[in-house]
Amino acid sequence: MNPFPRHGIRRAVIVAPSLFTLFNLFFGIWSMVLASRGDFSRAGWYILVGGILDVLDGRVARLSRTGTRFGAELDSLVDVVTFGVAPAFLIYKLEFAAAGAAEWIFCYFYVMAATIRLARFNITQAGRAKRSFIGLPSPAAGMTLATFYPFTTTELYQHLFRVLPRHLLMQFLMIGLAILMVSNVRYATMPRAGLRTLRGLLGLATILFILVFGVLDHDAFFFPLGVAYMAYGVVRATALGFFFDVGEDEEAEIAGPIVISNGERETDAYTPPSRGIGPRGGQG
Repeated sequence: MNPFPRHGIRRAVIVAPSLFTLFNLFFGIWSMVLASRGDFSRAGWYILVGGILDVLDGRVARLSRTGTRFGAELDSLVDVVTFGVAPAFLIYKLEFAAAGAAEWIFCYFYVMAATIRLARFNITQAGRAKRSFIGLPSPAAGMTLATFYPFTTTELYQHLFRVLPRHLLMQFLMIGLAILMVSNVRYATMPRAGLRTLRGLLGLATILFILVFGVLDHDAFFFPLGVAYMAYGVVRATALGFFFDVGEDEEAEIAGPIVISNGERETDAYTPPSRGIGPRGGQG
């Protein structure tokens, strides 16, 4: 008798990516609990931990070839919490709670944009090989907001940015992130590391650069990195003719018309792949 049934191992492998996703949700909720208690530093870093888990769940699903439609939908729902609601709540408690009765509206627009971004991603890009993202990925936007408070504790911020109108800048940042998430501006995907090609070597160098500086000076590194990535898409789109035309295979419409056929909902904007969804969503 085989003590380790193959179907049991297979089931465990299929569940593994979703466990990363659910731990991502755990850290998103924990971040909001800490923000409600005034522990803004740890609240921000736990959103960053959620971002790392968001990358890992997609990688595990692709390596094990266990991506499913359920996993992609779960990933996007969790991302709304961890990179939409949690960063917005953190910034609300940090910056907007004592600023006026209507200041929460900036947080609403951010969460609304993150939700639309993820819904559009599921329709247009989830489960497909991607050379770029259409719109700023919500994890990048969420982690930019999450690392703002640690950045304000650094000497760099105190010397260079203390004279700037911080509250006004945060309002512009929230609106800017919201607009970029629902825009057609294209952003590069996570580089693939390798040793056989120039692209792989550049990807490896980029990952090592982020790891080294992220460990050595994380407080002063991650927020400027997020702002630089945010600006990169705008500068690239402007230099190459403003916004790109979106190809037929990556239609950027939020949704197509939904009709009822044989008692089931159908849409011409999204048709699940015949063999499952392949790679997990990730980085929506």
